Amino acid sequence: MLILNKIKEIKDEFNLELSNVKNIQELDTLKNKYLSRKGLVASLFTMMGTLSSQDRPIAGNELNNLKKYLNDKISSHILIQSSEIKISTKIDYTLPGANLKNGTVHPLTKTVLMIEDIFQKIGFSIAYGPEIDSDFYNFEALNIPRHHPARDMQDTFYLNDGNVLRTHTSNSQIHFMMDNEPPVRIIAPGRVYRNEDVSVRSYCLFHQIEGLYVDKNVSFSDLKSVLNYFARELFGNDVKTRFRPSYFPFTEPSAEMDVYWGLNSESDKRITKGTGWLEILGCGMVDPEVFKNVKYDHSLYSGYAFGVGIERIAMLLYGVEDIREFYKGDTRFLGQFR
Repeated sequence: MLILNKIKEIKDEFNLELSNVKNIQELDTLKNKYLSRKGLVASLFTMMGTLSSQDRPIAGNELNNLKKYLNDKISSHILIQSSEIKISTKIDYTLPGANLKNGTVHPLTKTVLMIEDIFQKIGFSIAYGPEIDSDFYNFEALNIPRHHPARDMQDTFYLNDGNVLRTHTSNSQIHFMMDNEPPVRIIAPGRVYRNEDVSVRSYCLFHQIEGLYVDKNVSFSDLKSVLNYFARELFGNDVKTRFRPSYFPFTEPSAEMDVYWGLNSESDKRITKGTGWLEILGCGMVDPEVFKNVKYDHSLYSGYAFGVGIERIAMLLYGVEDIREFYKGDTRFLGQFR
């Protein structure tokens, strides 16, 4: 067949030209000549239409072998060329060294450490729990019935094995209470997950610190005094706070705590929705049903719990208006927190 003779001619011609190639630029020119879309090999493929149905498979196989052969030869030649590049051993030791950028603690980590320090000063220990947990620890034990909106698929990431990515660090409290007798005084920091739309104010994962205190004769006034202390340590002695009634399945009564952020700028008005007040955490007295689930005597013990969103606090402390900045890994952004 004529096409087989052409294949042999192109192969011989290529080998001859390859032997005379002296640098990478010439090799690139040779590759374009033979293997580009308008190269010599491509022109042979256009001849396939003139062949009979019996000859076409034979010619096609030979063409593919030719194309592979040329690619392999070029690749091996590139390696040879690269290995022959001489690296200068002349080093001027009098030149100053390159400045290496120092890393920095992530602002979310800084915020967590700051809050942990505040509560450790008044006797709270730190407890950790799993990020993947069962339905019982994440919902049932916290008095969240199956009809509760928090169970909806739009909020929770469910796994194929029936477990969930935890939606709050309250699961750590359940684990701790089931393994320890009262009194309990812990905070539980960690990462949590919600199936939410990513925006300026929300993300599909974020961080929380949950607090729990269980003992005899614990009251709501104890809770208020601890959280007011927390607000003063975090925002300064002049901070104003307020508590508003709210609802959480695992606390009764429940409340949300606000701090007065002010209305001194357009940013303040936008963040506080024009009220000057900003909610920083949810809290309340532990519901007796939760104590029943962990085998605590609710007639003898009482307790309070609270949950703080780390991203919200970090955004306030550092003036960050877009929560997504914390997760981009942009060194220009992170370098500001040295």
